[in-house]
Amino acid sequence: MANHLHIGDLPAGLFAGADSVAIDSETMGLRLGRDPLCVVQISDGKGDAHLVQLNRGDYDAPNLKALLTNPDVVKIFHFGRFDIAMFYLHLGVVTAPVYCTKIASKLARTYTDRHGLKDVSRELLGVDMSKAQQSSDWGAAKLSADQLAYAASDVLHLHALRLRLDEMLVREGRDSLARACFDFLPHRALLDVRGWEEVDIFSHS
Repeated sequence: MANHLHIGDLPAGLFAGADSVAIDSETMGLRLGRDPLCVVQISDGKGDAHLVQLNRGDYDAPNLKALLTNPDVVKIFHFGRFDIAMFYLHLGVVTAPVYCTKIASKLARTYTDRHGLKDVSRELLGVDMSKAQQSSDWGAAKLSADQLAYAASDVLHLHALRLRLDEMLVREGRDSLARACFDFLPHRALLDVRGWEEVDIFSHS
């Protein structure tokens, strides 16, 4: 198991043959349109994590963009709504197809209101994740070893979580509903980008 840091973009062909990758991102904050995208971390579920420290001046990352838009590779997120919106704003691509473990958890684990990655990982995988670096400076020119380890931890377990949650979704008869939600997720992210972030367009009022 190793963490690999790449500057500016992924190496060409790094995930050739993969049918799914786990993805997360680190930003300077959580406000769309204000806070820049700094790091994208990716794992194919085999134990290694690849982190791309982006060049914030131009965001020219063709290999990363190609992966995000590859129709043959499912991108697994936890709360993908935010990451997908950030990728659209800063990289100019619509990420698809996608799977979101937070949505899956909310549909399958209706016995709890704790759907954060730390809580879901602890219950379903017995993995206790540290969130100590969550609010650190991701815009720094040089990332610390602790930051790299934290970023990697957010993607290393998503494949295993997907398997467990899929079992629960099938058991509860909600797997088709979950797939429909995943298909809609990129559109929900685009609504956020275009100003409907806090508006439920499906509500009566």
